[in-house]
Amino acid sequence: MRFSFLMLALLAAGCNTRPAQETAATPPPAPTTPDAPLRETRWVLRQLAGQPVSVPANTREAYLTLRADGTAEGNGSCNRFRGSFFSETESELKFSPLMSTRMSCPAIATENAFTTALGKANSYEISGDTLRVLDASGAAVARLEAVYLK
Repeated sequence: MRFSFLMLALLAAGCNTRPAQETAATPPPAPTTPDAPLRETRWVLRQLAGQPVSVPANTREAYLTLRADGTAEGNGSCNRFRGSFFSETESELKFSPLMSTRMSCPAIATENAFTTALGKANSYEISGDTLRVLDASGAAVARLEAVYLK
């Protein structure tokens, strides 16, 4: 009887699989978000030249989609645009002149700044769901966020 009680106590102690250093006070490591792909992702504009972008009423969020065939397309808030992009090295990103419809709306200044920023693009950085478009000096001219459709 004494032997079986001792064996039961040892077995119960052996079932504790949590290492001593892992306690409730130690939070688990934060999951890392894999980098979104540059192509075939809907990138929504969040900042221009470090300033947040707001979406006026009755306009759309400005976005950019870079297709696998080298086509760049999107919406500047008022007008759709389309052109080509080049990314021959891992961080290079350059655009051909973008063609657009020319309707006016309350967000036309943001749209013009967005297409101007894309015209200055020289490279990019992706970190998780964030795309930073950089000019030739390495300054961020636009920050966009990957938005996934459900």
